[in-house]
This record gives sequence, structure tokens and C-alpha cells, in this order.
Amino acid sequence: LGTWVTFGGQISDEVAERLMTIAYESGVNLFDTAEVYAAGKAEVILGSIIKKKGWRRSSLVITTKLYWGGKFQEKKGLSRKHIIEGLKGSLQRLQLEYVDVVFANRPDNNTPMEEIVRAMTHVINQGMAMYWGTSRWSAMEIMEAYSVARQFNMIPPVCEQAEYHLFQREKVEVQLPELYHKIGVGAMTWSPLACGIISGKYGNGVPESSRASLKCYQWLKEKIVSEEGRKQQNKLKDLSPIAERLECTLPQLAVAWCLRNEGVSSVLLGSSTPEQLIENLGAIQVLPKMTSHVVNEIDNILRNKPYSKRDYRS
Repeated sequence: LGTWVTFGGQISDEVAERLMTIAYESGVNLFDTAEVYAAGKAEVILGSIIKKKGWRRSSLVITTKLYWGGKFQEKKGLSRKHIIEGLKGSLQRLQLEYVDVVFANRPDNNTPMEEIVRAMTHVINQGMAMYWGTSRWSAMEIMEAYSVARQFNMIPPVCEQAEYHLFQREKVEVQLPELYHKIGVGAMTWSPLACGIISGKYGNGVPESSRASLKCYQWLKEKIVSEEGRKQQNKLKDLSPIAERLECTLPQLAVAWCLRNEGVSSVLLGSSTPEQLIENLGAIQVLPKMTSHVVNEIDNILRNKPYSKRDYRS
């Protein structure tokens, strides 16, 4: 369960607690946040709910991300200073002794890779995090971090957070598999419903209660009403018969489609209502139905399967 947009922003603290409770009781154990979400408030809410519920810490996988910690220059980027101070700040807001994975929220061209890897290794050795990962990094940048870690006997990244859904496939299906098979870096994917585009609610315009209607998401609204956006909505209509045949909703089909990828370690869900979360969690029941025949049917409708020179399954 992710907290981007929702915690500290789109939903109340009470709804946030309800969502986390539903998720935890349904078997979800990973909760993702970032220092930048709602200017740190998302971490505060997440930590308060964990403390209130009294859930066993070892049963949870808590992840946060560092890069944008504030408007001042020293609170940005992946310098040793910001990684150490930024993670300390996150832990204080979360009221936790450690996070399971700390992510570099984007690459930082102003900081040498060795400094980044050394700082991540340091916070792990200090017990502030169990592992570290990357988000929005290229395969080449991840490989560089891995090489630096091996060269100096430090800790390499274990996971990349990447956007992955029916309309965005290149990175997770072509670039990351090589890392997955070579060095074991898995993908934690986000936005399986493309910020709600795949939810089916935008088939007849932009509803007032949707994310795309928010003032700060004007870019999403423009994307939906564009010519490309209308083409995507038409493709979703063509996918609906497949969902009906599998006895599931379109969002459930989309999430199950992400889960079926062998390189995907986990899929982050972002929900604003309990009903939406319960529906999305139903994708687990759809996963066994995602046969090669069904996947091929989906590919024939989407017509956007990226070309890969190698077949790692053969």
C-alpha cells in the first residue's frame, strides 16, 4: 500500500487508518512512503497508525524514499549529509527505529556514485535501514551502483521502484529483466492503474471527485483528454470483455497483469476509499487466471509490447 497523494492530502487520517487496517488484515505487509509526501505528513500519519495498532514490527515491511527533504539546498539530493540526516528525520516522523528499505527517490548527478553507495551502506550498518534501493534510476545507473558496491565491499541496491502498467512497459519488461537475472535486482512497481486512468472512471470525462480534478493534477487531466488519452480509453473498452470473462473488474485485471511479471517483487496500490482498496486486492484471485493465452489476448489489444532481444524464460 502506497501513501502518495492520499495520506496527508486527499484523504483524512481516519480513512488512512481504515485503509491500512483493511490492507494489513488482508495480508498486505508492505507500506511505502517518502519524505516528500505531503511535506513529511504522510510519514507522520503512517507511523502514528502503526503505533496505535500495535502491529508487530517484524511483520511489516516499511519503505521510505529520500531526495526532496525541504526547500533548502542541503535538504535535497543524495549527498552523504542528506541521506543520513534525511533518514533520521524520516525515522523520527515514522516513530520507528529502522525502515526495511530506504530508496534513493531519483538519481543525483551532482553526487558521486561512491558517496551515495557509501552513505547507504553507512545507514544500513548503523541499523537505520535493512536494505536500500533506487527509484526512477536507469538500468545503467543501477549497474554502476552495484559495481561500486562490489569494488569497495559495500552494500548494493536490491530493488528499483518503477512505474509499470498496461500503457507503460519498456523499463520493467526490457531494461530491468537483465538486472533481475544478473544481479537479482527486483522491481517494486507503482501506479498499476496509471494514476486512475485504467480505473474505468474516465471513460466519459473527468469526474469531480477524481484525482485528475485536483488543481495540482492538471497534467493528469490534460493527459486523459488528449488524443492519446482517448485512444487509451478505447483500448480499455476493448479489454472489458476479457475482464468480464475472467469474472473480475478492469482494475483487478490491470493489477493482476502487473503481478504476473516474474521480475516484479511487489505492486504498490494507491487507494482513496476502502471500497477501491478491497476491489484492487481482489486482483490476487485473478492472478491464477492470467494464462499465456489471456496475456496474448491483452497484448493484441494494447499493441505496445516492447521488443526484447533476449527471452530469459527459455
